[in-house]
Amino acid sequence: MSTIFQILNDRVIAILRGLQEEQILKTMEALREGGLNLVEITFDQRKEAEATAAMMKKACAEFGNSMCVGAGTVMTEEQLIAARDAGAQFILTPQTDIQMIRMAHEMGLVTIPGAFTPTEIAACHVAGADIVKVFPAGTVGPDYIKAVRGPMPHIRLSAVGGVNLENISDFFDAGVCSVGIGSNIVDNEAIRTGNYKKITELAAKYRKKAGSGASK
Repeated sequence: MSTIFQILNDRVIAILRGLQEEQILKTMEALREGGLNLVEITFDQRKEAEATAAMMKKACAEFGNSMCVGAGTVMTEEQLIAARDAGAQFILTPQTDIQMIRMAHEMGLVTIPGAFTPTEIAACHVAGADIVKVFPAGTVGPDYIKAVRGPMPHIRLSAVGGVNLENISDFFDAGVCSVGIGSNIVDNEAIRTGNYKKITELAAKYRKKAGSGASK
């Protein structure tokens, strides 16, 4: 299954931010048990890229055959190269960076750059983005997605930031092809206390809400 097809089919990307290696592996196992197979391991701009890349490489080695691992908050060429070398299959950025999109494509990576305005969304698409991440989506809500898709229905959009169990269906109804969700699934307190069962339960709830979208 190609990376883009898996994203379009599974539709929910769980965002892993600020976790240690052991926590990442246990969280990924919990997510998989709950039916979520897309994860984004984010770079911390305050740390060296190699630190995150090492954890990403371990995650790919452990779960590469059953889960699709992406790199998030990719903001520099160094991070992009580190993500590719670690085995990431897709990359996400919080910003619109045309050069980053083109470089990622040259590396064979699925690209999901961040954008907010219609101008940024269109620019990402023209540059070759596979999906454009509307961020922060929760600030403007599903109505904004629906309005943007009016004149630009050909651009695949992903909603990231502020997506929860109460509004996820509204975002899909508005036309997004996927969503990115962090702490609403990857509960920090549950991880701190070792309650990975809670993460599995949350993952299952979001899996049920998202359904399958490959045919859409």
